[in-house]
Amino acid sequence: MSRSLGHLRELMTQSLLAWRLTGEVCDTGDGAVLVSCENLDIGIEQAPPGVPFRWVVTIDGRRRTAISLIAVLRQVRTALDPGYATMRVRVATVPLVPT
Repeated sequence: MSRSLGHLRELMTQSLLAWRLTGEVCDTGDGAVLVSCENLDIGIEQAPPGVPFRWVVTIDGRRRTAISLIAVLRQVRTALDPGYATMRVRVATVPLVPT
């Protein structure tokens, strides 16, 4: 198992605990991590080289791409908790002292 998939597995395990969800996270043996929770099986794998995204998340047979682990977490949380309201942050430059 690659080091990044080991970290991903641990991140997903800790995320389920933080979200107060009961589930299981395991390696699939083919380079992916499987999250089983709330009657869903969610596969997470690294994207192939040369594409503009880093991860592929499979939920109910639908494959979606994710550019970062933050995007992976958002997709998994939304699938497991449909009532979860995502919050987006905008960062903008403004003067330190209003003019």
